[in-house]
Amino acid sequence: MKLTILGGGGFRVPLVYGALLGDRGEGRVTEVVLHDLDAGRLSAVTRVLAEQAAGAEDAPRVTATTGLDEALRGADFVFSAIRVGGLEGRANDERVALAEGVLGQETVGAGGIAYGLRTVPVAVDIARRVARLAPDAWVINFTNPAGLVTEAMSRHLGDRVIGICDSPVGLGRRIARVLGADPREAWIDYAGLNHLGWVRGLRIAGRDELPRLLADPGLLGSFEEGRLFGVDWLQSLGAIPNEYLHYYYFNREAVRAYQQAEKTRGAFLRDQQARFYEEAVRTDVSALAAWDRTRAEREATYMAENRETAGAGEREADDLSGGYEKVALALMRAIARDERTTLILNVRNRRTLSVLDTDAVIEVPCLVDAGGAHPVAVDPLPGHATGLVCAVKAVEREVLAAAESGSRTTAVKAFALHPLVDSVNVARRLVEGYTEVHPGLAYLR
Repeated sequence: MKLTILGGGGFRVPLVYGALLGDRGEGRVTEVVLHDLDAGRLSAVTRVLAEQAAGAEDAPRVTATTGLDEALRGADFVFSAIRVGGLEGRANDERVALAEGVLGQETVGAGGIAYGLRTVPVAVDIARRVARLAPDAWVINFTNPAGLVTEAMSRHLGDRVIGICDSPVGLGRRIARVLGADPREAWIDYAGLNHLGWVRGLRIAGRDELPRLLADPGLLGSFEEGRLFGVDWLQSLGAIPNEYLHYYYFNREAVRAYQQAEKTRGAFLRDQQARFYEEAVRTDVSALAAWDRTRAEREATYMAENRETAGAGEREADDLSGGYEKVALALMRAIARDERTTLILNVRNRRTLSVLDTDAVIEVPCLVDAGGAHPVAVDPLPGHATGLVCAVKAVEREVLAAAESGSRTTAVKAFALHPLVDSVNVARRLVEGYTEVHPGLAYLR
């Protein structure tokens, strides 16, 4: 099988290739095509992959190209992990938002809207090309904001585009671990949107063990979400929220922490990865060793400001190993080999959450087989969750409308309606600020 990775010069590509190296099953990926607009980044990542494959038997063949159509032709799977505007764009998203006193995180609030506005037109172009050049391919989308981008692509690819995220997987794994269960044997009752979901139950051998966790303050406060949100708040919710909901429940504290930080997350990653890419092309340096060092630092500092605000301490060692590449591989295996499995994915709603229409992309457990991902029926969301989900989905729809029409007025509406942007005037200034720093938003008139 041929796997095309869009954003093939991206820092996390070696995670995907490492997972492929461990796959020895029939129908496995035998060819990987890396596509990126930056030839230098492609060269660096190709060196890392070559070192990963050294000594491996029947390692997937790797080629690299800056030609998008060339990369897509004949693909069985397309993995989309692009970053429109690069990490400099992410740093600008954060800086413009924080200057207005609102959150600039890349998937949540003002920063997520800005990222979506410049990413959706590119993602739609990719979807149209896939439909034309590789109509039988399955697209696995990890490009952020993952739910929004998946919905944009689904309007052209239908159910053949599936969004993935490692946050729900990590959350379920932590809950199962603290309950003394094998995460592989647990059923995670999770529902919401990407980066806006809640675990409402965790069943082991048919028994829901979440009430036992919620009733035990010592147990509840012993893992990351317990420390991040606080025992009392989790007991009040009666559920365990995705870590990204910290930006909603503790917004003022999060904004203050980011304003006081020496560097925003985007600026930190921009500078860190620039050093990696410079080092990785040197012939006297092991590109793989440089990547390993950089990845360890990256994972250890993930959501550092939020953890500091909550007094949550350092991340646990078990949470530093990533996970989205494992979700991607499990998804590809299930489709290509009809190895039926259950994964939490971003797919079209159909009739899963009654408060949203059938085409809205949601994040829920799905049964996956050769026919794709099929959302599992879930209980209705509680009122507090329904309110947030509907509000954020309405914002996503305004972003899609602005990207399609080029309407500046609609873009302002998208910002103004978001729960974390508290003023129409702030929304107007955000659009002004973002169009000044992002050439990719020149289409907004």
